[in-house]
Order: sequence, then C-alpha cells, then structure tokens
Amino acid sequence: MMAASRAQPPAKLAILFVCMGNICRSPTAEAVFRAKLTEAGLADLVEVDSAGTHAYHVGDQPDPRSVAAAARRGYDMQSLRARQLSTYDAERFDYVLVMDKGNYNTTLRALGGAEPGEGQRARVRLFLEFAPGVREVEVPDPYVGGPEGFEHVLDLIEAASDGLLAEVRARLEDR
Repeated sequence: MMAASRAQPPAKLAILFVCMGNICRSPTAEAVFRAKLTEAGLADLVEVDSAGTHAYHVGDQPDPRSVAAAARRGYDMQSLRARQLSTYDAERFDYVLVMDKGNYNTTLRALGGAEPGEGQRARVRLFLEFAPGVREVEVPDPYVGGPEGFEHVLDLIEAASDGLLAEVRARLEDR
C-alpha cells in the first residue's frame, strides 16, 4: 500500500528592499510593507527583508530619524538591523526592490542581472515603479537632510507599497 503524499505548501513570496547602507530607506520600506501585509492578512504568505549595497552599517539599528518618522505613522523599526546584500539574495528573493539608480546598478552587478536566471529567483526593479502616480523614479536618501526628507521618503514608500501590495495579492491569487 502506498503512503498518501502530502502536497507541500507553496514557498512564501519573498521581497527584499535595498538601499546603500540599510539604515534609512530600505528598513523603512521593510517596516511599512510588513505593516501593510499584516493589515491585508497576508503577512504569513510573504517574507520581507532589507539590505544595503555597502557594509558601512552592518549590525546597526536604523537611523534614529527614520525610526522616529516611521513611529509617528505607526510603523515599528526597532528590531531591524542593517545587513549587506549578498549573492545568495538572488536565490532567496522573488523581488529585489532598489531605492535609486546607483544602488540599482550595484545590485545588478552583485546579483547577476535584472531577470531570473539559473539559480536565481530575483527580479531587480526600482521600488518606485510600483507608484505610478509619483513623479520621482528614485527614493532620495534622507541621511544628510532634515526631518522633512524622512517624511518625504515615507510618503514615497507608502505610495509604492500600495502598488506592490496590489501586485503581491494578484501573484498570490495565481498560485
């Protein structure tokens, strides 16, 4: 008698946000998108992470100004720690969403291209491609600016997160 086989649940959809140091923009995007997934009841189906193209801040908490701006809007970044992008991320993530063109090019070199290839799941895109109503194509780095820069970054990230959430819903429905 043959044992009944159990169907494996599909792997989680995996999304990685990338900026330069992983202390301002990408951890903000991680926190915002996690909150949107939780609100939509999809948190158990999607893995979310963030990384930096450079190792300047590995192990550090996000910039306190990012944490404060996010907290004012109800997002929690306290448990996040910076890490550097690795070649393994191309195999682990379905989407690698980059904040600006400079880091996009660095990410492409690190991961081997914009489209999935052998041993690679990731599609590398600029994050603001998911915010068609926004004029900007890049999320600016607020690190050297004032508090208004962090608020603007949150505005852009929230807009792109809404568009990304719509794509994630559609992709999960197709599974």
